[in-house]
Amino acid sequence: MSMEYFSGISDAMRITFVQVMILSVIAIGIFLYGMYLNIKKWGLGTTGYAQEPSGGGITVFPKTFASQVAKKGDWKLILKTLVLDIILQRRIIRISKFRWFMHIGIFVGWMTLFLLSLLMFLIELLSLSGVNIHPEAIRQMLQPWNDLFSYILLLGIGIAIFRRLFVKRARESTISYDAVLLAGLTFIVITGFVAQGIRLGGFWGLGIEWGVDAAPQMALFHAVISLLFCIAYIPFSKYIHIIATPLTILANIEAEEGE
Repeated sequence: MSMEYFSGISDAMRITFVQVMILSVIAIGIFLYGMYLNIKKWGLGTTGYAQEPSGGGITVFPKTFASQVAKKGDWKLILKTLVLDIILQRRIIRISKFRWFMHIGIFVGWMTLFLLSLLMFLIELLSLSGVNIHPEAIRQMLQPWNDLFSYILLLGIGIAIFRRLFVKRARESTISYDAVLLAGLTFIVITGFVAQGIRLGGFWGLGIEWGVDAAPQMALFHAVISLLFCIAYIPFSKYIHIIATPLTILANIEAEEGE
């Protein structure tokens, strides 16, 4: 999701930004409704994706998740688990360094781009509300970081596609949810590069014929599919493991330094 394209330098871009704001509210609403459905399902005893409730009941979440974590007592261990197991994903690196590199590329690339886009979105809101701030200057400052983490995300996606095509075990375990996930992320990254290329008049040393006037429309298209796929779609897809897995890990912390 690349809100940074919507610098308020023209009426057309301001209209586009308002459209993105409206779409963002809709996407967040769909996300929250989907999370409500998942929380309800988890409360009935289902943690796996696309599985029916077992009826066993889970007390860890949603009602007593925080209290269960608090009962562990060792907040240093909780912080350590948060950093090592959730952010740095050490459990995956123990299984496969190649797989870890793929996961960390997608996770870090995706989350950083999301945070940068959110930051730019807030800056645009401040600018539209009359605060003396210059979105274009800030966008230019953040652009190298957007480029860097876009390539990191693209690298992670490339590795994932390679594994699904050429690693027998990964290929045999691939299901439609995996294919949709990779196809969606790939399309979003490509449209992001195209939108930037239109705005700048070219990318990777190649010139393009589209005028800069097409930039808001292409950026809007990129933002729409990003909002729908990377926010609204999360609770209804395999993306949900991004939320469910950290909660499960935190809820099952064992005070063992050797863990």
